Amino acid sequence: MTVSTSGALKDRALDIAREKGIARARDFDAVGIPRTYLRRLQDDGLLVRTGRGLYQLSDAEWTEAHSFAEAAKAVSHGTICLLSALRFHNLTTQLPHEIWMLIGHKKWAPTNPSTSLRIVRATGDALTTGIERHTIEQVEVPITNPAKTVADCFKYRNQIGLDVAIEALRDCLRKRSAKVDDLMHFAAIDRVQNVMRPYIEATL
Repeated sequence: MTVSTSGALKDRALDIAREKGIARARDFDAVGIPRTYLRRLQDDGLLVRTGRGLYQLSDAEWTEAHSFAEAAKAVSHGTICLLSALRFHNLTTQLPHEIWMLIGHKKWAPTNPSTSLRIVRATGDALTTGIERHTIEQVEVPITNPAKTVADCFKYRNQIGLDVAIEALRDCLRKRSAKVDDLMHFAAIDRVQNVMRPYIEATL
């Protein structure tokens, strides 16, 4: 390999990492950069491997939500939900050690992800509605909106705790992060409107 070719590969690889924020190995494959060259860039301190098949510029600034971006890259069909979404929307005092992700019932889930994941599954509208898309470190990250997140907390209350769901509901209403109509809309989709209604009425 000539010096000029090496330099061209280097520039191309760094451009990909800069553009993607967190780049997959296949992003480099698509523009003809050999995977062996990625190891050379790591050895030179220009790239860091943040997870299996995931790369980032070594001097990139990591935000508090960096793990959300990693999770979105690791599970492209997943949505950040429950405790992680509550944390993103500032609707909880909980500090989850895992990234909670919502995926379809029959969808694949990674066995050795780059960041610790807690997978929950759903189908239909409970899976596809109430999703916002946020850009974190140049990565598009799907996250359930506040009303959907609170409804999900009641739906999955056996996993996260009813006290956490109630706290999230109270914070959501107090901060006006969602309207009551929106909360009840997603409660109906999740089939927890009878569970949520007394707590909403008690909070108003």
